[in-house]
Amino acid sequence: QVQLVESGGGLVQVGGSLRLSCAASGRIFSINAMGWYRRAPGNQRELVALISSGGSTNYADSVKGRFTISRDNAKNTVALQMNTLKPEDTAVYYCYAVLASDGSSSWYNHWGQGTQVTVSS
Repeated sequence: QVQLVESGGGLVQVGGSLRLSCAASGRIFSINAMGWYRRAPGNQRELVALISSGGSTNYADSVKGRFTISRDNAKNTVALQMNTLKPEDTAVYYCYAVLASDGSSSWYNHWGQGTQVTVSS
């Protein structure tokens, strides 16, 4: 069973910073992309940042210049450094990975349980 476990969420004031971390474990053959989604109340889950196995990154326009995604391929971890936080960043943040459990070239989207980030105004 594949598990993605997030940590680092919490309460922070406007303009503050948080660092989210995620570790993937279990029956994993390989990981392609990793990233972070978030879901604010009343909204759909939205992509925040994505990083490929080769290190290419994509960010939502709303977080560009403030958030930085990174990964450690050897440890199957991904992190999201969040700076200059805004109230609209308040959401549950979900670790995301595109995983393969064997060498069959079948890739699956997987999300963690999420960690709450609350930015107070």
